Amino acid sequence: MTTRATVRTYRHGLGDCHLVTLLGKNKAEFRILLDCGVILGTPDAATAMKAVMDDVVKESKGQVDLLVATHEHWDHVSGFVQAADSFAKLKVGQVWLAWTEDPEDKDAKELLATKGKALKMLQDSALHLQSFGAADSPLFVSLAEFFGMAAGATTRDALEAVRSKAKPRYCDPSDAPTELADFDARIYVLGPPRDIKLLKRVDPSAKDSEEAYQSAMARFAATVEPALQDADDSAPFAAMDGLTLDQAKGHVFFQDRYFDGPDWRRIDSDWMFGADELALALDNMTNNTSLVLAIELGGKDVLLFAADAQVGNWLSWGDCKWTVEGRTVTGSDLLQRTILYKVGHHGSVNATLKAKGLELMTNLKTAVIPVDHDMAVKKKWGALPLAPLVTALGKATASRGYVVRTDQPLPPGAEAAGIVSTSQYVEVSV
Repeated sequence: MTTRATVRTYRHGLGDCHLVTLLGKNKAEFRILLDCGVILGTPDAATAMKAVMDDVVKESKGQVDLLVATHEHWDHVSGFVQAADSFAKLKVGQVWLAWTEDPEDKDAKELLATKGKALKMLQDSALHLQSFGAADSPLFVSLAEFFGMAAGATTRDALEAVRSKAKPRYCDPSDAPTELADFDARIYVLGPPRDIKLLKRVDPSAKDSEEAYQSAMARFAATVEPALQDADDSAPFAAMDGLTLDQAKGHVFFQDRYFDGPDWRRIDSDWMFGADELALALDNMTNNTSLVLAIELGGKDVLLFAADAQVGNWLSWGDCKWTVEGRTVTGSDLLQRTILYKVGHHGSVNATLKAKGLELMTNLKTAVIPVDHDMAVKKKWGALPLAPLVTALGKATASRGYVVRTDQPLPPGAEAAGIVSTSQYVEVSV
């Protein structure tokens, strides 16, 4: 069978980077780079991302037709600043971002302003924690790393590097599909949805249809933020009467009466629950702003790139509808014709729907999971990838293809079927 496209997924750690090549007439090639990042805390991350970007430049002969940054998380965009010198060598035809990144869009501006306020709150919390000499990083610090909070450069810097390559197109699900006639291909935008309530729905339970993000911010502002202000009258003791945790641990009195007992009985970290709640809500909603693309080949087969889309984003696809050559194409139709699925959010619990997602993919041949389970364990996210999801993906592809994880060798038979694996990437041809 003639190869119509290749999908090269890099195996550089816990992060996403995909180089898609569409093959057309007269050996023409259309290159798409989707994301390029790795989680904060990855050993020698800058070197790893430079190696990835160097390979992108080499494979694409220094030029991609389309650069896509799906959403503002470090593990998807860090490479654009970590490998800045290599990225500077890459010529870019078009840049696509989600409508949620459009500085001129009213709804996007409100979302960006709220996100900025939440990040400032979390930064203040981290500095407050640091001032007490705490050795362990709580959940909110770990989650805030998705925005590069402790990395010098931030996700905003990375997105600006992307924007500098070409004037961005801010993609909306209502946009007509992009026709690539020379490659017998179309690109559909499935998400993020325009419905703000769906953007804020991040888990399957009904309660998440409420605006949990705003609720988390309100509770944080009411209970935690006042304690982080400079004024001493918001704290129970003046600064000169306080001890750091390290100082207190050196006193026999506190050793016997405070630290010699279960952690949950101590009050020094109680305020962090509000910060954890806010960080989790911010992280989930940012995932839900993912730009989701479906690449249709030959008017039939579909390559689905879901980034880190969560429940609300997935639910919105059923309402997507386009008219193409006199026929109606729906989001559900694209799922039914999906033959390759880039598994969302490294295989997490809330990033692949069942009834309105995987169960619709009745033609799925290959599922690619960009993941590093060992790093997930270090980050205390040991359920990546979720075992039941991996099992379900295996059943969905069993009679036709394979589940490919970037942190494991290829499954038996995959190499013979034409899937290429090196130390740097796996590449699937369709």
